[in-house]
Amino acid sequence: MSAEITTREYRALAELRCRIRHFLGEGDTAARAAGLEPQQYLLLLMIRGLPEGKEATIRTLAERLALKHHSVVELIDRMEAHGYVKRTRGRDDRRRVLVSLQPRGQRMLEDVARRRIHELRSYGHELVQAIDQLLELPQTARNSKRPKKLAMNRRREKRPYHARQN
Repeated sequence: MSAEITTREYRALAELRCRIRHFLGEGDTAARAAGLEPQQYLLLLMIRGLPEGKEATIRTLAERLALKHHSVVELIDRMEAHGYVKRTRGRDDRRRVLVSLQPRGQRMLEDVARRRIHELRSYGHELVQAIDQLLELPQTARNSKRPKKLAMNRRREKRPYHARQN
């Protein structure tokens, strides 16, 4: 690890945390203004925003929301009752449950997401600036640390797996 944490680093970390909390709080407010609970908005967002090649299974949604499987099932139950999402069984494996957006859920998501994107485009530079402040290193420290770190990583990668466990 590097030397002592500086006051500047503590301030940058605190500023980042503050900006993230404000961004999340504003998102909760935007979701509620659209008639959704924050968790409902997040579920809709996770379904619509899945990385390419991923399917909206209960397991995947639980991982992306950092919730327990049963909590996601309960959330989907409530969302399905309101007509926001729909469950279907997998074609190849009937045990797999896939979740998709219904038109009503898509409209609700779009309303909140449009606001959130506008806010990010208007105020996101402050969040980026807080991240940049934390990631900045003095130029001399940056240049002296990188080659050593890369060289160590290369050696580690070339060693056989069983040698790395010791």
